[in-house]
Amino acid sequence: MTPTQADSARGQGGPASGSTLEDVRGANATRGGRAVRRAATLVLVLVVFAGAASGLGVRSANVSSRGDGYQLRVTYGLTSRAGLDTPWVAVVSHPGGFDGPVTLATTAAYFDIFETQGTRPQPTSETSGARYLYQQFDPPVGDTLRVSFDAYIQPGSQIGRRASTVLIVDGREVARVDYRTVLFP
Repeated sequence: MTPTQADSARGQGGPASGSTLEDVRGANATRGGRAVRRAATLVLVLVVFAGAASGLGVRSANVSSRGDGYQLRVTYGLTSRAGLDTPWVAVVSHPGGFDGPVTLATTAAYFDIFETQGTRPQPTSETSGARYLYQQFDPPVGDTLRVSFDAYIQPGSQIGRRASTVLIVDGREVARVDYRTVLFP
């Protein structure tokens, strides 16, 4: 091939053309990428909006159960984030009052996500088993025992927890509630 023929082949887009546009994708090839970028941007905007509207902050919920004339209600943080105060309150009601101590057994690992400031009232005894933290309380005056756990989510906690709280009276389970706290980054 003479130099003139090689220049002619390059000018026609042959294999030796040397064009800088040879590996540029056409419009059809970039449509899929554009759709992915738009979807990712939309998701990011929704997450930022939810955070700004406190949709990723603390939200509480209640669960309750009844048994043998007792009612157990737990208010807990349904969602939260590290560093935020998060509620945990157990209320035990029994018409006519309580004849003896009341024991609450809560999944021990649940409390690992919290940095605690204390429990009110203080339990008269506290023991830990393989699964549960057992807290025994003196019988309150009146028909209601209210236990409040003053805590916030530890800064290092990134994963939420599931838990159960069981009301134990006279050594037997009379009510149980199950719940879960979800943590957002």
